[in-house]
Order: sequence, then C-alpha cells, then structure tokens
Amino acid sequence: MLKPSSKPAAPLFFKIANLLRLDYPLAIALVLLFGWGTVVLYSAAGESFNAIIRHLIHFGIAFFAMIVFANIPPALLQKWSPYFFAVGLLGLFTVLLIGDTGKGAQRWLDLGFIRFQPSEIMKIAVPMAVAWSINRHPLPPTLFQIMATAGLIIAPAFLIAQQPDLGTALLVASSGFFVIFLAGIRFRYLFSLLLIVLIALPLLWYNMHAYQKQRVLTFLNPESDPLGSGYHIIQSTISIGSGGIYGKGWLNGSQSQLQFLPERTTDFIFAVMGEEFGLLGACSLLLLYSFIIFRSLYITADAQETYARLLAGSLSLTFFIYVFV
Repeated sequence: MLKPSSKPAAPLFFKIANLLRLDYPLAIALVLLFGWGTVVLYSAAGESFNAIIRHLIHFGIAFFAMIVFANIPPALLQKWSPYFFAVGLLGLFTVLLIGDTGKGAQRWLDLGFIRFQPSEIMKIAVPMAVAWSINRHPLPPTLFQIMATAGLIIAPAFLIAQQPDLGTALLVASSGFFVIFLAGIRFRYLFSLLLIVLIALPLLWYNMHAYQKQRVLTFLNPESDPLGSGYHIIQSTISIGSGGIYGKGWLNGSQSQLQFLPERTTDFIFAVMGEEFGLLGACSLLLLYSFIIFRSLYITADAQETYARLLAGSLSLTFFIYVFV
C-alpha cells in the first residue's frame, strides 16, 4: 500500500508558471508591479476606469508576449533575429516617408488596424541582431567584428533620431552596446569607444534640435524657466517633496488631483506615487524594480546558450537604464 506523500502540493500558480516555462519569482514581481501601477494610475487618471482598462490590455499583451518568447528555443530566436531586425528597419524607413506626426515628431505608423511606433520594435530587434552577429564568431569579438556590428546599432539609432526621438535613439544604441560589452570586449577597445563618444559629444550637441537642447538645459536648471520648459520638473519635485515620509494617502494628492502636475498618467506618474505614498512608497517601488533587474541578471547568468545570455543581459541592463536613468 502506497503512503500518501508528505510533500505539500505545489500552489497552482507555480504549476502554471512551470508549465509556461516562466520564472515564477520574476512573474510574481511583474504582477505586483502591475497591481501597484494600477492603483497609482487610477488616482492619477482621476478615478477613470477607461485608463485602467487600457492598462490591463497593455499588460495582458506584454505578459502574453513574454510567455511566447519564453517558449521559443534560443536557436530559433537567433535564426529569426536578422529578419526581425530587417522588418523593424523597414518600419523606420517607412515612418520617415509616410509616418503619422504627433506632438511635433513623426514616429507613428498607421496600418489601419493598428497604430504603432517601429522604434519600439527596435528596442528588442537591435540587441537580438547584435547578439546574432557577435555569436557567429568566437568570443571575445575582434575589432573588425565590433566595427562590422556597429552598423546594426548606428543605422536604427540614426533613423530614430531623425523622427526626432533622441531619447529612444540613445536607448536603442545602449541596448546594442550592452551586447558587445557582455561579449567580453577588450579594455583597449572599450576605452577607444568611450573616447570616440566623448569626442563626438560636441558634434551631437551641434546637430540636436532646439527643443532637445532646451530639455537638457532645463534638466540641469529647471528654475531658469519655471513657467515654461521647467514647469513639469518643478511641479513633479513639489509633488514628491510634499509627500513626506508616509505620503498624503491614496487619492489625496493635491498636485495630481488639482491637476497642477502635467502628464501625470505617463511621464510624471512617479511623482503622483511619491506624493500619495511618500518616501516609503517610492523606496518600496524602487526595491521591487531592483528585484526584477537582479532576478533578470540571475536568469542571464544561468542561461546555457551564449546568444540567450547576451540577449537577456542586454535587455536586463536596458531595463535598468529605463528605471534609474
């Protein structure tokens, strides 16, 4: 007669996570982040359920995409990488020709049934393509391989900057550089690359649009134009500072509820959270983000294939840039 097992049954969530090949600590952290974001968004959007529904749809699509990618063998991802990159690059060219214009920038592509930014595709396509290119040769990469691969980074970054969208262009370029860095670039090549970037900074500044220069100057000194370009930063600083340690309470933020804080459901939603949940809430959120980043880096280190390790590491470091820079 068989004795019943003394080992408790695994929770249903863990069984589903294993079935879908998901890392359940990471999945739990993402669900918690979504829940937290939903609470803050409800307040920032003036208790609008329409914003919550859109947020839920976006999270559902993103979570489904994560499940799909988690179940694609790395070898197949590597095989598709150049084609995925080519589709994204074609999208960037198409945007420059017939893209929709909004807020002074030509970034959107309208296909009738869907409207999207091809630059968002390149945030994944560029590190995929660079990892594919680097992984075709023994590591660490030679100088010739780095120079040949640089075109996969420079071309999309240049096209995105022409929209103009300098911020996304720099993020896309960073995601490609992270792959080269993780591949074990020699120190002398890394030093030379950083030196080239420093030398190119004056040229970059000269070719920036006037509004882009103004954004940099405003970031350095928002008080120089408190009612104009510096208004957003000043109001967000007031929101976060007024929250104190414990915050004013959910739905009780004066800056956001009285609409002093602009773009409160998007760019400055962190200020809403800081005002209503205080320093403790802000630190807790950053700790959750930090866990996601470190867990992603742990998964990166545990990857068996070189391509998967380079791609996962690049995406993890790029996410770090999104959160903390």
